Amino acid sequence: RVSPRFLYYTEGPKLVPFFKATCVYFVLWLPTSSPSWFSALIKCLPIFCLWVFLLAHGISFLGAHSSARKILAGLIFSALGDAFLIWQEQGYFIHGLLMFAITHILYSSAFGMKPINLLAGLVIATISGLCYTLLYPYLSAPFTYLVAVYIALIGFMGWRAIAGVQLANDLWTWTKLSACLGAVLFMVSDLTIAVNKFCFPVPHSRAIIMATYYAAQMLIALSAVECQDADVARKRSA
Repeated sequence: RVSPRFLYYTEGPKLVPFFKATCVYFVLWLPTSSPSWFSALIKCLPIFCLWVFLLAHGISFLGAHSSARKILAGLIFSALGDAFLIWQEQGYFIHGLLMFAITHILYSSAFGMKPINLLAGLVIATISGLCYTLLYPYLSAPFTYLVAVYIALIGFMGWRAIAGVQLANDLWTWTKLSACLGAVLFMVSDLTIAVNKFCFPVPHSRAIIMATYYAAQMLIALSAVECQDADVARKRSA
């Protein structure tokens, strides 16, 4: 198992651009009332940095690990979703929703279907149902159907990430735990978006949404690099 200290020293430096770009976003805090290509760039910049983070591990690494390729593809669709949501008041919210729906499908595929962990699936399904029940009275067509599908997709993604963490059998890894925490934060971020948009204003909603979103994407990107770091660790200990 790759140790957290090893991950810190091998992956930490590669994440420095991401942390800097995230700081730039929060320091500039550009108003959402005036969407522009510049504000879209600033919002997407941390995600671009996560592209670079994965690409920095080499094309051969991405070629050898389909899960890493799927997470990279998910990050690309996430950036497109971020850009569309800059202009959500101009009618592009559904476009952003579609991009993130594709992202969750890609992440779910990257996390895989083993182990199944039906209990985790049941818990996530229950929480997803409760969330939709909360939102349903505030939804109107086409969001009545679109939000239901989206909740199902992100719930499925969360289930597959959580199922990978087998604490009881001591089969977990730090990167699987990273994927799990990232998925949970992604769900928190999107639930905050939904409640704030459809139900009632959430205090400090933008800060909550973006902080949990960027943290989620970083953790999910980090979950893709375990195979290479395990190889490096074995070579160093040999």
